[in-house]
Amino acid sequence: MKPQRLCILGSTGSIGCSTLDVVSRHADTLQVHALTAHSRMEQLAQQAMSSGARVVAVPDDAARQRFLAAWPAQRPAPEIRVGAQALEACAADPDVDTVMAAIVGAAGLPSALAAARAGKRVLLANKEALVAAGSLFMAAVRQNGAELLPIDSEHNAIFQCLPHAGATLSSAMPARGVRRLLLTASGGPFRTVDIASLEGVTPEQACAHPNWSMGRKISVDSATMLNKGLEVIEAHWLFSMPPEQIQVVIHPQSMIHSMVEYEDGSILAQLGQPDMRTPIAYGLGFPDRIESGVGPLDLAMIGRLDFEPPDFRRFPCLKLSFQALEAGQEACIVLNAANEIAVEHFLNNRIPFTGIARVIEECLDRMSGSAARSPDSLEAVLELDASARQHAQQLCQ
Repeated sequence: MKPQRLCILGSTGSIGCSTLDVVSRHADTLQVHALTAHSRMEQLAQQAMSSGARVVAVPDDAARQRFLAAWPAQRPAPEIRVGAQALEACAADPDVDTVMAAIVGAAGLPSALAAARAGKRVLLANKEALVAAGSLFMAAVRQNGAELLPIDSEHNAIFQCLPHAGATLSSAMPARGVRRLLLTASGGPFRTVDIASLEGVTPEQACAHPNWSMGRKISVDSATMLNKGLEVIEAHWLFSMPPEQIQVVIHPQSMIHSMVEYEDGSILAQLGQPDMRTPIAYGLGFPDRIESGVGPLDLAMIGRLDFEPPDFRRFPCLKLSFQALEAGQEACIVLNAANEIAVEHFLNNRIPFTGIARVIEECLDRMSGSAARSPDSLEAVLELDASARQHAQQLCQ
């Protein structure tokens, strides 16, 4: 059987590293063709050596030099592609079967879209491809015969609980018989703290997630629950589900990754350890299940599973996300762009933790007063994204 040839976009991030860990367990069926990274060139060089990658993509010539400095002189270097276009070239490479789209933020949108347009199997771990360009992305999947599998643990769990009969996502219709999608959320590190104390939260405190190991930006998004809001928007596009049929439930143990409620009253749930290698392995092996390296879940040891509704006073970013989804695609673009800028300023101690929601709300209010039009191209998406970022920068400064 011919090995599945992979391109990992964002290989030095947490999803990329977990993907390489799963791949290393299946050398006979999974083969790395291309890796991309933005800043950690020494780590990228190590990954390329270990995985045997034939191609790497880096952002500029300075990064190329750092990569070569970390590469053993006696060993032939892989092909090095440079610049933003290199990401799209790797995603659409004819020698690639499957693309792990794991670049964080709107920067991952063009390459994920390129993979869909090239008809690849796309393992989507980038929320923003759907948050900022859901209609464009899903149309590209359908029109080009791409195969789409969600990697976010929540959407992967929902997909596992839906009646898909071995088919990947592409339909513009919701699954028959589904009443609601139930996205679970841990509640992050501030689920029970005094709301009045959130103004003084530090970046270190916001990044200390109780259950998951994630990058700093995603950890802050989890603390504000903006990440759950993005997942609600993502679920709307992935599963063709109207907003009123998507619900968020706080589940502190993070053992149930999400649930699907059916018209007959049944609820199907997917459980597992809070380890991203499980959904990654599911995507890499689909429709088969393969070894992920994740240990078994001991339900008796857990003892209890708790649930509670989210408090919008504590998590205003979640409420803003639902409002953006109701308002339309352009509002979702502004929501995501404003959040990325606000989180960056918070991590650099320029605005308080509670300022993140205030910046997002102000940007959404500004957009609602304009004659914004739903973007119908990638260029229009990026133009609105840039405008929202500029306004968010001004607010933060």
